[in-house]
Amino acid sequence: MTIAIVKFPGTNSEKDVFRALSVIPGARPYIASSRDGVGTLSEADALVIPSGVSIDEYVSVGAEKWIDGLKNEIQEFAESNKPILGIGNGVQILTRFRLLPGQLRKNVKGRFVCKWVYLRVCKDPTIFTDGLEGLVIRVPVAHSHGRFHFKKKELERIVDSGGVLFRYCNQDGEMIPEANPNGSMDNIAGVKNEAGNVLGIVPHPERATKVELTSADGLILLESFVRSITAR
Repeated sequence: MTIAIVKFPGTNSEKDVFRALSVIPGARPYIASSRDGVGTLSEADALVIPSGVSIDEYVSVGAEKWIDGLKNEIQEFAESNKPILGIGNGVQILTRFRLLPGQLRKNVKGRFVCKWVYLRVCKDPTIFTDGLEGLVIRVPVAHSHGRFHFKKKELERIVDSGGVLFRYCNQDGEMIPEANPNGSMDNIAGVKNEAGNVLGIVPHPERATKVELTSADGLILLESFVRSITAR
């Protein structure tokens, strides 16, 4: 299963994602630079858009050009029902392309947040969380623009349709305000699209893949993503 890790200007986590996916049986990741054009995605079974500098902070006409240059290709990829995973500020690109609901805004306290957090996985079955329903997992966050924001009716629709896959919680799985690192609405840390094949998660599973890193829970999520490729 070939997985294209799309590198845009400002991306800085593509190698972490590559290393994490490389240890999963059956996964064949490769880094696809946006500068090389749409042909880099043609053979992929799935896409990952890794984290990097926030679009709002990376003010560059050149960056905008390379990001939007793959817009149609990535939208067509999603429409073909292939899995797409956005991580961290990679979620910004998916919301920018209207492939995920809502938007990522600056953290409520206006500061960069880098810490370990707990996430409660949704109880409803999805291709991205198969076998993980209801688990509490520990992964890191590292962002300044990681706060999910939705219009009121949009949030209601997402919640009612089971579009929220991950919420910030404490170690006991309680989704309390104190467990929310950035002020994200309804403690939301990850959402999917209506079709169910595009996932955006703000925390970094690729940075929690070894017990030596204090948690290997991120590898569980990435393994589930790899399984989602065959599910499609």
